[in-house]
Amino acid sequence: MVDHESRIQKRNKDSIMNAALEIFSMYGFRGATVDLIANACGLSKPNLLYYYQTKEQIHIELLSRLMDYWLAPLKEMDENGDPFNEIMGYVRRKLHMSKTLPRESRLFANEIIQGAPRINHVLKNDLKTLVDEKALVIQKWIDEGLIAKVHPYHLIFSIWSLTQHYADFDVQVKAVLVNEDPFENAESYLETLFSKLLTI
Repeated sequence: MVDHESRIQKRNKDSIMNAALEIFSMYGFRGATVDLIANACGLSKPNLLYYYQTKEQIHIELLSRLMDYWLAPLKEMDENGDPFNEIMGYVRRKLHMSKTLPRESRLFANEIIQGAPRINHVLKNDLKTLVDEKALVIQKWIDEGLIAKVHPYHLIFSIWSLTQHYADFDVQVKAVLVNEDPFENAESYLETLFSKLLTI
């Protein structure tokens, strides 16, 4: 009986998280409401509030669940690998994330635009530590003469902006590329762009 209840609770919480992702990515934190999330996941408002007492609690839980996914593509960059392959692999992983997880990308973009009040501690700790570590790897490759001299941090920032753009500004991209899949030529374009930037 206890196991059955825990399965129901897990299913309901997962349903709430999926609905919250849709609502928060669409309306942002300020525009989202508990009523909208409850309607989206098919639960009554009192039932939803049994699991999460406030909208902010739902938002924090959602961001916490997704943070590992957000950091994973950069974590995979291997210091011992070929610099070009490792950097281009990171570009491809970030682009793939924009294609397959656009709501997640918009969720994080909305949070950052608002000043990251609910994940600022993660940005200043987990994210900064990881970016510092990978910037040192990129600098090492530069010092060894394996890639061109670029600013490691700004290289990472440019990868973020050029890949996440396809998710965060998808309405704009689709308005321009009316009859074309935005991702169809994006990967080859970005590979060309970064290869020229990094080639000595």
